[in-house]
Amino acid sequence: MRQELKSMPKDLADDVARHLVMVARLVDSEPERAYEYAQTALRLASRVAAVREAAGFAAYATERYSEALAEFRAARRMSGSADLWPVMADCERGMGRPEKALEMAGDPEVNRLDQAGRIEMRLVAAGARTDMGQIDAAVVTLQCPELTSTAVRPWTARLRYAYADALLAAGREKEARDWFAKAADADRDGSTDAAERLAVLDGVEYTDALDPDAEDLDEVEDLAAGEEFLSATEAEADGRHAHDVREDAGEEVAPSQETAGDQVSPTSPFLEPRIPQEGDADADVTPETEPESGRDSEAEQAPSDEARSDEAPESEQRESGEGER
Repeated sequence: MRQELKSMPKDLADDVARHLVMVARLVDSEPERAYEYAQTALRLASRVAAVREAAGFAAYATERYSEALAEFRAARRMSGSADLWPVMADCERGMGRPEKALEMAGDPEVNRLDQAGRIEMRLVAAGARTDMGQIDAAVVTLQCPELTSTAVRPWTARLRYAYADALLAAGREKEARDWFAKAADADRDGSTDAAERLAVLDGVEYTDALDPDAEDLDEVEDLAAGEEFLSATEAEADGRHAHDVREDAGEEVAPSQETAGDQVSPTSPFLEPRIPQEGDADADVTPETEPESGRDSEAEQAPSDEARSDEAPESEQRESGEGER
């Protein structure tokens, strides 16, 4: 690519290079944006094989398989490389032509591929078999020495994952679980979801915190707080109920009005002040009368014995005098 860009004006070459860098950065995370950058680079340098290849991968990531196949074919013609053969076959699968993909898997062009390319071609062929409903044939297609090798290569996790998936489709769940576990062990960069598939087979459920359909953690906390508040409210209500029961019991066993003054304070909310009635001995004394004033009034009404002796009639005094004489 560098040699191709050197033949272009420097400003144009720099601009194209920047767009290709953005395609490489965004093709996995934001494929639509990567596709836009690729289209711009394609307009600037459509005769560069690297640009056509980048445009093909951006279209492939956005499932524009027909457009991707056209770009890959152009890049292959320009470069003469066979590296794009597996992904071209997979574009045929994406376009609904698995038979064509199998035909490409048997083409002599495959012999030009390196080990990684041959593994990719095997994966595409197994996928084509699955598309055609030939599950057992897909299982057999993936059985190769690289599958059972203890060495971990960049493609090891994907190969084991595809084999486990084919076994599961064939109804061989126990074997599928073992190979999902092996795929998870080899998947050091998270290129597959083997760990999640293994957990599902083991009956473990995952909740994605970022999933808008999943239960919000704030809602869980609010629910817990609501339950705590409800418990406190119920406890308070139980306390009020017990207090009301005691009040009801007090009303039922409340003393009579005649003895209430001795047992209940005049300010008690359970009894009202007694209104004096006509004929009562203390009718002229109100509930507010203080004890001292009551005793003073009795003293005024009942004269002492000394006063009564002083006020005796004079006839009685004379009679007593004559008796003495």
